[in-house]
Amino acid sequence: MNRLRKALAQNNGKPLLGAAVYFYDPIFLEICAYLGYQAIWIEMEHAPITFAEAADLCRMASGHNMLTMIRIPDTRRESVLKAAECGPDIIDVPMVEHPDQLRDLLQYARFAPQGERGYFSVSRAVNYGIVDSVAREQQQLNLDLCLLAQIESSAALDRLDDLASVPDVDLFIGPADLAASLGHPGNTLHPEVLAAGKRIIATARKNDKLVATACARSDYAFWLEAGVDLLFCTNDIACLKTAAADSLNAARALLEQQNATPESSR
Repeated sequence: MNRLRKALAQNNGKPLLGAAVYFYDPIFLEICAYLGYQAIWIEMEHAPITFAEAADLCRMASGHNMLTMIRIPDTRRESVLKAAECGPDIIDVPMVEHPDQLRDLLQYARFAPQGERGYFSVSRAVNYGIVDSVAREQQQLNLDLCLLAQIESSAALDRLDDLASVPDVDLFIGPADLAASLGHPGNTLHPEVLAAGKRIIATARKNDKLVATACARSDYAFWLEAGVDLLFCTNDIACLKTAAADSLNAARALLEQQNATPESSR
């Protein structure tokens, strides 16, 4: 049972709620922990986070008993191995459209005999080798580490059954890219997008797969009702932008109110 499944069991089967970090900010991560978020997404596809910083963020989140997910840009051996050695609970790969990508992910993320992950005995993933047996620890990691494949294009939908049937890889739905690929950019609540989301979840369940996603607040109700297992609710940039805008707008409103008040009545 991988760590995501264990966390769900400990949460009585209720969906886990997470936040994403798009830049290296331990303070945001710690605030999320104190607020009660249960998972942290460490973004390495679009954001400039390094593997050293990703390992640090994994340490911090682990200290707060939060799940960690690293999203890597692709399934190249280097990408998978370096992310795995940071010691996350989940590795997520974007824009998966062919079963060969999942086979590469499994090959590089699993130790022999399940895969061909390189034997490195002193990484954070194996407690720097401070274990009774590195070999046993590696086999335990084969069970613990959750792998996610993002379904977020019409090409992926065309091969959905093939992708969902690959064993040992759960699914992540990317609503924004899926909407764009289906011809509805920016409209993640378009009926065609929602129908695709329901289809992905149904196919995942048929293959005993977990499902994660990320969305804006306007979309929470749909995905929670649809029954996702892990929902990423926000990210550091969105939180900064929203809070900064709220404060600025509140101050501007007061200024406008004062300017509208005649001098004699002040």
